[in-house]
Amino acid sequence: MRKFLIATHGAFAKGIKSSLDMIIGETDNVFLIQAYLDDAISVEDELAAVLIHITADDELVIFTDLLGGSVNNIMIREALKDNVHIVSGFNLPLLIEVIMGDAGTPVTEVIETAIIDGKEQMVYVNKLITQQND
Repeated sequence: MRKFLIATHGAFAKGIKSSLDMIIGETDNVFLIQAYLDDAISVEDELAAVLIHITADDELVIFTDLLGGSVNNIMIREALKDNVHIVSGFNLPLLIEVIMGDAGTPVTEVIETAIIDGKEQMVYVNKLITQQND
């Protein structure tokens, strides 16, 4: 089964999951890590609590907010296995595309296509409008 983890600094993970649920409906195979909200719980412990739900037959796609950020570095250090894929710098369109991706399509292909499409969603709208009016 394909499973997903949204791991971010602070409450961003919960906020984007809220938007995700609103757009595609609730999903039960999405885990969240909201790093550093509770000083008593380490990110490593939060990740360990997620990884107990991942079997060797599962694929886990981890979304992190910042490449090179502490959350991303912990995910790489603790979770880079053959069945684990990490995507940093995600946005909502990319998240939707990966989570809604065809389970029969290799996850690497789903991720690569979603990254291309996600980049296309970032547009300086003012410039776009100006160009259309010229």
